[in-house]
Amino acid sequence: MGPISWFLLLAGIQGSLASDWNTKDFMKREHSLIRPYQGTGMTIPNWDFMGSTIVTNNYIRLTPDLQSKQGALWNSVPCYIRNWELQIQFKVHGKGKDLFGDGFAIWYAKERMNSGQVFGNQDYFKGLAVILDTYSNHNGQHNHQHPYISAMVNNGSLHYDHDRDGTHTQLAGCEAKFRNVEHDTHIAIRYERDMLTVSTDFVNKASWKECFKVLDVKLPTGYYIGISATTGDLSDNHDILSIRLFELDLPDDPKDHEDRSQILPSAAHFEAPREHVQDSKQSSMSGIKLFLLMLVGALILIACVVIAIMFYQKHKENSRKRFY
Repeated sequence: MGPISWFLLLAGIQGSLASDWNTKDFMKREHSLIRPYQGTGMTIPNWDFMGSTIVTNNYIRLTPDLQSKQGALWNSVPCYIRNWELQIQFKVHGKGKDLFGDGFAIWYAKERMNSGQVFGNQDYFKGLAVILDTYSNHNGQHNHQHPYISAMVNNGSLHYDHDRDGTHTQLAGCEAKFRNVEHDTHIAIRYERDMLTVSTDFVNKASWKECFKVLDVKLPTGYYIGISATTGDLSDNHDILSIRLFELDLPDDPKDHEDRSQILPSAAHFEAPREHVQDSKQSSMSGIKLFLLMLVGALILIACVVIAIMFYQKHKENSRKRFY
C-alpha cells in the first residue's frame, strides 16, 4: 500500500472517530445518523420514525410548517455508555415572522415511540429532555426571550407545565437565536461524570459556546436517544440533518464502572419557578371579549348621558312652569 493510500485510510479512520470540531472521542455508529439516511426501502438502520416525520436525501423533517403536527425520530438501540456527548445538526425555519412554534425536544428516555403533549413525546417520562422552545406567545410573564433552550430531568413523577414553560421543573436554560438563520445550527449535549453541559454553535464559527452547565445529574444507562417536535396553532419546519453520539475518552475512574442501569433519573438542583401571570394576548377570543366589554361600557355611558340630559330638560321645564 502506497503513502497516499495509507494517508487516505488514516484520514477516513480519523473522520469516523472524531466530530467536526472540539472532540477527540469515539463516534458510536449505532447511536448516530448521518447522510445517506435510508437503508433498504423506507427503513433507517437503528432508527424508527413516527407521526408527520418524512425522510429526504438532505434532511429528516419532524414537522412541516403546518398546524397541529407531531413527529419523532428514535434510536432503536439502548445506550449503555456511561459518559457521552450528543451532537445534533438541525434547522428550524418557517414563514412566521412574529408568531411561530412550538419547538422540539431531544430525549434520553427510558421509553420510546410514545407520542404526547411534551413537544410530541409523552408526559411523566423517565430520563432527560433538552427542550428547544420557539413558541413566543406563551402564558405567563417571561424573564427571557424565545427561542429558549432548557433541560428537565424526570423520574416519571413530574408534569411538564406548558403554561409556565416548564420552569418549575427546569434545571437551567439560556436564550438561543437559532430560528430562520441561513447557516448551519448545532447543539451539543455532554454528560460527563454526572455533569450535564449544553453548548451551541448558532453563529457558524465551528466552535461551541456554553449554554448552561448543571452538576449532580444522575442518569441511568440503557435509555434511548430520540428527537420529537410539535406544532399547534403556530408552526415551523423542524429538520434534523445529523446526529452523532460520542463515547468520551476519559481517564479511568472506578465510579465509571458502577452499575447505573437500575437507578432513577434525578437532579440535585432546579431553578425557582416563576409566578404564573395571564398574558394579555391569550388569543383572538380574548380580543373579542375585550371589544364586547368596551362596547357594552360605551352603550351604558351613552345611556347615562341621554338619561342625564332628559332629566335636566325635565327639571328645566318644571322650573319654568313654577314661574307661570
